[in-house]
Amino acid sequence: MSNYQTPGVYVEEISTLAPSVAAVSTAIPAFIGLTEKAEKETADDLELVPTKVNSINDYVKYFGKGKNETFTIKVDDTKDGSGGGDLQSRNISVTLPSSSKNFMYASMQLYFANGGGPCYIISIGDYTVSSSDLYTKLKGGLDTLAAEDEPTLIVFPDAYELSDLTIYNDALEQCNKLQDRFTIMDVKTNIGNSSSDASTFRREVAQYLQYGAAYYPDVKTNLVYSYDEASQTIAHDVDGTTTNPTLSSLKTSDKLLYNAIVEKIATLKMTVPSSGAVAGVYAQTDRDRGVWKAPANIPLNNVVAPAVKITDATQASLNIDTDAGKSINAIRSFTGKGTLVWGARTLDGNSNEWRYIQVRRLFNYIEESIKKSTSWAVFEANDANTHIRVKAQIESFLTGIWKAGGLVGASAAQAFFVNVGLGSTVTPQDVLEGKMNVEIGLAASRPAEFIILKFSHFIQQS
Repeated sequence: MSNYQTPGVYVEEISTLAPSVAAVSTAIPAFIGLTEKAEKETADDLELVPTKVNSINDYVKYFGKGKNETFTIKVDDTKDGSGGGDLQSRNISVTLPSSSKNFMYASMQLYFANGGGPCYIISIGDYTVSSSDLYTKLKGGLDTLAAEDEPTLIVFPDAYELSDLTIYNDALEQCNKLQDRFTIMDVKTNIGNSSSDASTFRREVAQYLQYGAAYYPDVKTNLVYSYDEASQTIAHDVDGTTTNPTLSSLKTSDKLLYNAIVEKIATLKMTVPSSGAVAGVYAQTDRDRGVWKAPANIPLNNVVAPAVKITDATQASLNIDTDAGKSINAIRSFTGKGTLVWGARTLDGNSNEWRYIQVRRLFNYIEESIKKSTSWAVFEANDANTHIRVKAQIESFLTGIWKAGGLVGASAAQAFFVNVGLGSTVTPQDVLEGKMNVEIGLAASRPAEFIILKFSHFIQQS
């Protein structure tokens, strides 16, 4: 209360409105993996440093491109005359004996092509990291991520080289502990048999299933491989005489052949895990519709087809697992529609509460938003005035979500409830212990996963 000592008129502004809840971001992925470089000012100064990027150009600037591949290139020329004269015929073959399993750069390309926005990159080292050290490096990147508050999705594009899936269990454990993030996982397309591939994955991923979603199979893309022209040696045969120029040397000595080889290399397209593209779908769906919309039935850009064709029969065993209850979402191709994300389940497919991705992520979003926005009440008086303000603040926020379609019910009262107060959620003992308990119930929107159309014969009436 002010201490008035001089006669006069004084103005005091009284706050009657409850504080508002500031909504947190919902689709900020953190990609953890190997990069060509990790440099902002000095070499490796960004290694194991969570770095926010906003575009593929930002990524290339700080982390480089994909690992350079080595092709087998053969050119057979026949000329008019022995080694001279006009070119009669030319045959060019380009093969890739074995490609690397470093998918960070390709995943970033798919992420931004499919609607991705700001994200975090955690480089765990360059492409010289051995497969035997990969888990330790990935675990170090994951542990570093735990201190970052903004990321809400975890993606491991380079988990393909791991002999087991312990890193996924580690990520799910972090999600359960922090309760503000979700893991997108790839089911390896090892042998192309959906049942066997899924069985291996289900056997190894075992905990906190509601905090992750898995996708199968890999996707064939229109992305090209990275390579260094100076290291590409050509076996160039002209009427039985073979020379071995490099691709870079042909750029000046034989521009026509150089262009032909480059065009041939460009016909080789990458097959990559789908998690990068799926993360982009999450971001696009959250931005356009809201976190309560299932990130599914969305076509994938820069994707030609799934690596394995999934039919209704094969998806049945992926979607519903009668043994372990671990659902796996399919990537499927449909005539006239392209390649779609055709599933919206968490791994916890047997749970009625946490079966669907958007339900888990909606709760994450609401919990984190309310948690951060009600911190003003810490150390306030634990009385009716504070309780009323907290309740009004939360109800206003939830009403907005209900109106946007995130909660179901004919009225706000049917969509959610907020209880707080003495005699309701707070006891005299709670007051003595400094506790203010708030109970919140939500009627989350769930997807129409199975649409059943029932037909019957209608007898002619006249």
